[in-house]
Amino acid sequence: MRSRGLAISDEALAAWILETVGYYRLAGYLYPFRASSRDTEHSSSMILEEFRPGTEIAHAAALVEFDRSLRLLVLDAVERIEVAVRTRIAHVLGRHGPFAHLDHDCLSSSFTSPGHDGSCSAHTRWLDRVAERQQRSDEPFVVHFRDRYDGELPIWALTEILELGQLGRLYAGLSNHIATEIALDFSVPSKRVLASWLASVNYVRNVAAHHARLFNRKLVVAAKRPRGVPLLDHLVDKPDAKTRFGVYGTLAVMAYLLRAIGPAEDWCGETARLLDTFPTVPGVDLMSTGVTVGWRAEPLWGSAEPS
Repeated sequence: MRSRGLAISDEALAAWILETVGYYRLAGYLYPFRASSRDTEHSSSMILEEFRPGTEIAHAAALVEFDRSLRLLVLDAVERIEVAVRTRIAHVLGRHGPFAHLDHDCLSSSFTSPGHDGSCSAHTRWLDRVAERQQRSDEPFVVHFRDRYDGELPIWALTEILELGQLGRLYAGLSNHIATEIALDFSVPSKRVLASWLASVNYVRNVAAHHARLFNRKLVVAAKRPRGVPLLDHLVDKPDAKTRFGVYGTLAVMAYLLRAIGPAEDWCGETARLLDTFPTVPGVDLMSTGVTVGWRAEPLWGSAEPS
């Protein structure tokens, strides 16, 4: 790394990072510091192996620590959102019957219809994965239903063993009127928007749970930016909104959902204050998270004072 221009004034720090973080993980945090070469003929640039002058290993160490704190906050929010979504789906769908998740009248035709090539439906594939999860579960209530009722779990019990991704797929497969009722319970305008949000939250959850780099990730599954939701208008209406890609949009959605679920000032405040402490390093700043201009003054983040 020294031969490529990385300044290492503290060899003990460098050794500690390599021993605890690993070379390839560290390389991901160092990537934004690499120099580039402009190809004027093809109007493109190429990332070089060398680092920009002034890059120090301590800069990457600061980003590693910031990212770790961000992931912990994400997992805290996901736990609250996942439990609330489980409960609401169980209550609303359960009113239609204990096995409403098997009732095609409660599900969309796109979820229950076979594929054009004759392959099994998305619903059938979902049921297969849920059955596998149920068979592996050692939860006492699952064992009870397995011993006493041939393993048939009613929806209000089944939701307790589903992962967020499985919950999201079930939600997306509900009939529109049932899904819309659930969306409105979270102050979300439509099934389409909430389904997108749950998918994006699940994607971010998976990144955080596997301890992968999050702060500057361009999300493969990005949350839809809704109109008509005042607390999230800045995701749509700010001049730079359409050019902003990154985790901030999903953080904002998570903050919104937490506010709909219950008191969320603690999480919103901690998250805003963490973003305030983004490391001061050359060539990389808070905009890499996807924040919009003036995000700190948005009512979404409440009265949290800057650090």
